[in-house]
Amino acid sequence: MISTDQTVQTFLDFFRERGHELTPGGTLIPSPGDPVLFTTSGMHPLTPYLLGRPHPLGERLISLQRCLRTTDLEEVGDETHLTVFEMLGSWSLGDYGGPQSLRWGFELLRDGFGIEPNRMYATVFRGDEHVEPDYESWRTWDELGLPVEPTTDENWWSHEPTGLCGPDSEIFVWTGSQMPQGTPTSDDRWVEVWNHVMMRYIRHPGGLEPVRRPSIDTGLGLERLVRILQNTRSVFEIDVFQPWSTELTRLWGPLEEPSLRRLSDHLRSSIVVLGDQVAPSPTGRGHILRQLIRRTLTTLWREDPSRTLSDLPMELVEHTLAHFRQAVPSQEVRTVLLDEERKFGLLLERGRKVLSRSRFTGPLTEDDYHYLHDTHGLPRDLVVYLTTEVGISS
Repeated sequence: MISTDQTVQTFLDFFRERGHELTPGGTLIPSPGDPVLFTTSGMHPLTPYLLGRPHPLGERLISLQRCLRTTDLEEVGDETHLTVFEMLGSWSLGDYGGPQSLRWGFELLRDGFGIEPNRMYATVFRGDEHVEPDYESWRTWDELGLPVEPTTDENWWSHEPTGLCGPDSEIFVWTGSQMPQGTPTSDDRWVEVWNHVMMRYIRHPGGLEPVRRPSIDTGLGLERLVRILQNTRSVFEIDVFQPWSTELTRLWGPLEEPSLRRLSDHLRSSIVVLGDQVAPSPTGRGHILRQLIRRTLTTLWREDPSRTLSDLPMELVEHTLAHFRQAVPSQEVRTVLLDEERKFGLLLERGRKVLSRSRFTGPLTEDDYHYLHDTHGLPRDLVVYLTTEVGISS
């Protein structure tokens, strides 16, 4: 069985043999002046070069980038979604075109990772009133013998309302136990693994403008790919998550699967954010970190309030920091986690006292939520959590 580390090495070796240079990448923290809080994709640090600036390493690049997304936070705990994850990426900055990128992607999945072609499906841009169908990608998949499903919105990539955009072609792999059936849009056992974006346009408020130097941006979700290669039911059962599921079950007894997955994801993600030297705070990046820690604690205490993060073995912290190549001392990370647990415990105590007042015996109104937040510093999600304890309808 191929490990996560071997998967990364296979990807990097494949593209190095084809003239690609590894970019330094890695940190979750975007460059100064970037409006986003965290790096959300492998292409994020390369945006200036996709817009035309020459890259010091050349026109063919690869990276292993850790990413954080909060848009999928409520979906964490299913088979594929994680808060912090790693993205393998390849780029052609005005060098080769989409067909070459797709051919190499197919070759690596088939020959490098041993995925049978009959378990692959491709999607391409169908076209709309502004842009014609992506015939180039469609023909390439036909020549390679893969079935193709055309879509519109699902195969148009754009990061912002304005800026770089273009058609994309996604490679899906079948994860069902029987023979493949249906299509990527009709059966969710087809899991998206690798997206190849043809950066051909810049969107302005007035419409689309072709870029002077079209580029190719690809992103391959590492954990999703490893899940397929290791034939597990979810990303939470791959090798890098095994220490988490084993230790958390040993520490806190049998946990319902959604809770075990959420705890593994949020604790691991919190450690990685702390490893990039973000401190908990009321706003910005620190607020996201604080949210992750508090979601961890509400999950942990829902069944047993005596559980505590002080039980967490240092080995798990060290394992995570080592995997993400972070040099922060593990003891520092543990100290912050325990301090946040203490502060959250005090906040819960105060919240229970406030909510026990006669004013809050009935269902809470929007005015109640505003008052609790503005006067007592109790955020809505915390109030919702506490109302289940004191028997108030939220």
